[in-house]
Amino acid sequence: MKNSNYLLSAVALAVCMLSAGTCYGQGGEEKTPEVKNVIFMIGDGMGLAHVAATTIANNYEPLQLERAQFVGLSKTYSANNRVTDSAAGGTALATGVKTYNGAVGVDTAKQAVRSILEKAEDNGKATGMVVTCSVTNATPATFIAHVESRKMEEEIAEYYLKTDIDVFMGGGVKFFKDRSDNRDLTKELESKGYTIVYTLDDLLSFKDDRLGALLAENAMPKMSEGRGDYLPLATGKALELLKHNSPKGFFLMVEGSMIDGGGHKNDAVMVIDETLDFDKAVGAAFDFADNNPGTLVVVTADHETGGLSLPSGKPDFSLPDQGVKFAFSTGGHTGIFVPIYAYGAGAEYFSRILENTDIPKIMERLTGWK
Repeated sequence: MKNSNYLLSAVALAVCMLSAGTCYGQGGEEKTPEVKNVIFMIGDGMGLAHVAATTIANNYEPLQLERAQFVGLSKTYSANNRVTDSAAGGTALATGVKTYNGAVGVDTAKQAVRSILEKAEDNGKATGMVVTCSVTNATPATFIAHVESRKMEEEIAEYYLKTDIDVFMGGGVKFFKDRSDNRDLTKELESKGYTIVYTLDDLLSFKDDRLGALLAENAMPKMSEGRGDYLPLATGKALELLKHNSPKGFFLMVEGSMIDGGGHKNDAVMVIDETLDFDKAVGAAFDFADNNPGTLVVVTADHETGGLSLPSGKPDFSLPDQGVKFAFSTGGHTGIFVPIYAYGAGAEYFSRILENTDIPKIMERLTGWK
């Protein structure tokens, strides 16, 4: 009976989605789910084959991603290339605008376009970011900065002083302290009421208000270099702080930044290690949604990296890594569609093929953040 009810609900939701993301009840009144918290999770470079490879290496034990209630696909091309880079891909996901490769938070005319994070702030919501790269790297930068090139990381760091972001966690000390202009942005952030910490222990022991965690000079260590459970732990801590800072709602972006590096290096072990780590953070977000009604979790990628495929190998299923090869076709990005996994309030609206720019637009409609 439970499965039958679920199927009936799914059919009803599919009918609702025919009206461009709006449901109508009896009498024609508009029905939309109440979404107050958005957790946007980006596996940088994570294609479907990366997820499949991770599942195989995990001996087909279900990943947290498999808890997703709805699954879709995203088109990732940029405004000037069939294959996007992380800056243009991140800008599309952050702002709903296609732009040229290398651009951060600006359109093709190099004009600033506001991100879903900035719109959440405009509506009085708490905001945060958790990444394993530098907080000035391309993907996180697109949610907070507006510059012509992703290479302008010192300028990107200055945008953390121009917003009211509540928490940000990742690497990037050198872009705040070891700068060409000799400014120490950490002191300037502290004067604005932030606590700046440099260790995971200090991050986890922080209690409330605004936090900047800069845990590495640039990018954080890879999983193989001992990063440990930073990403899932930091995700959980960010959720705790944002809920405390804004009981009426928040926006959090979480990036598994180094899946991309595994693809670029054609390193299947790194891809799998980094995807498994990201998957733990996804589990923390899904658990939060279970316990906090009105929370939407969307998991996707900015692009696929490495052209990973899983051709047949030795036909032996006695071991998890037998019967398949991990084959890469490039050391760069590809133009293949990437998966979307959605969970919680409003998840049904992501169960289709979407432009990457549609994702923040749907979030905006569901939350009313304009």
